[in-house]
Amino acid sequence: MRRRLLLSTLGVAAVAVLALGLPLLMVTLRLIDDASRNDLLREVQTVAAYVEDRLDTDDLDANRLARLVPGQWVRVDLPDGRVLIAGAQLSRGVEASAPIRDGGKVSVALPADAVTSRKVRATIAIGLGIFASMTVAAVVAVFSARQLVVPLQAVADRAARLGAGDFRPSSVRHGVPELDRVSDVLDTSGRAIADLLRRERDLASDISHQLRSRLTALRMRLEEIARTADADIRKEAESALEQTERLSGVVDELLAQARRARAEGASEIDVAHEVTTVLNEREPAIRRLGRNVVVDAAPGLVAMASPGRLHQAVGVLVDNALEHGGGAVTVRVRRSAQHALVEVTDEGIGVPAELVPRLFERGVSGAGGTGIGLALARVLVETDGGRLELRQPRPPIFAAYLPLARDEA
Repeated sequence: MRRRLLLSTLGVAAVAVLALGLPLLMVTLRLIDDASRNDLLREVQTVAAYVEDRLDTDDLDANRLARLVPGQWVRVDLPDGRVLIAGAQLSRGVEASAPIRDGGKVSVALPADAVTSRKVRATIAIGLGIFASMTVAAVVAVFSARQLVVPLQAVADRAARLGAGDFRPSSVRHGVPELDRVSDVLDTSGRAIADLLRRERDLASDISHQLRSRLTALRMRLEEIARTADADIRKEAESALEQTERLSGVVDELLAQARRARAEGASEIDVAHEVTTVLNEREPAIRRLGRNVVVDAAPGLVAMASPGRLHQAVGVLVDNALEHGGGAVTVRVRRSAQHALVEVTDEGIGVPAELVPRLFERGVSGAGGTGIGLALARVLVETDGGRLELRQPRPPIFAAYLPLARDEA
């Protein structure tokens, strides 16, 4: 895209410069010709006046004529038939003549090389102007393309991250009203999608809890009925128990399908590699804060997750540790049963006891933050079928459990 913008801008600039430069060159050359001819006519008139003043005195001399119009060829045809010539004969030149009284004539010729030299200098000057204009246009085109392409690329990357499950709002704006408007819409859409996922997760959890509770109560009641001495009632109760078990299996399958649908886009990823990538992206901020980050990652641990969602969730945990924690930040990656476990801890004062039960609720923050990051991180981890929890409040240990890939499990 940058190349297309450069070529189009340079093309427009070239057309504009040539459309103005070529006519300017033609007009300038024409003006040089006219100016040379006008100068020559004035010199002819000067020589003619000089000759007429001295016709009666016969005080005409070729050397004086040469000094009168130096560097030019002069021919004077006197009324008595005499001819005076001053200067070298020109093979090529611009000539002008003027009559004098009593039938005489004065001719003056200007060397063609002098006119050509003036035209060459004018052409070079206009050519340098065209070159300077194209150079300025190229610099402006490069600057404009960079000013436009870089923000466009940033917005495109933001949209790609949103599609990959990274719903974190971005505070970066580029000073271009249209692109900033797109960024605002992407941030709004990200928050809306994150809220939708959270509500979907909460609804699925509530439905699962309610159905399982009711089915458990129904199963217990049917089991009591099945203990009756009446054979017919016992048979019907056993049949109802069988249907209850099938219904419970259907509920489990529907919930599993919902989890798979939410985790669409998840793939097999090397957890240690992805976590290291997140930390490398934050290396400038880590150096600026003067903090120490320790990574203890077991290599080759493969989990099922979306790279974008994992980057976002781990990024939130690391950012919280850097901004609100203290001391060294430690990031561990290890296996825990059927999960890949990512732990983020620091040496700060931890999470206040009153915030622990509500820490992952949207809008809850104990450090002057927005209260969005941890809620969003939990949604992203759970979207991939994992879970995010606070394992220990002081010192704080946040743990993200990611389902292992099938072969790993």
